Amino acid sequence: MAVKANITIDQGTDYTITFNVTDNYENVIDFSGYTGESQFRKHYTSNITYTFDVAVANGAITLSANSQLTSSVPAGRYVYDCILTDTNGVVSRLVEGIVTVSPSVSH
Repeated sequence: MAVKANITIDQGTDYTITFNVTDNYENVIDFSGYTGESQFRKHYTSNITYTFDVAVANGAITLSANSQLTSSVPAGRYVYDCILTDTNGVVSRLVEGIVTVSPSVSH
């Protein structure tokens, strides 16, 4: 089951968030060989998507978006998730929630 995490992105800025992942015993989870993907969109069935860059490291998943991308996203609320695929092709949803894009005066 995915962890719920709501995030806020300032429009027109570089954005990065890292999720540190441990098991029930606080042991770091080994993500060697895993791949990740993450998108956000206005609603679950929207055809317009924005893609986070995903970096998978030992015990950490980092989502990022550059200022060029965040400048192109209209201010408002969106939904997102992050999907991981392990070396056997098993797909899991790690995190999901609401993205709030805060409007910029300068962009």
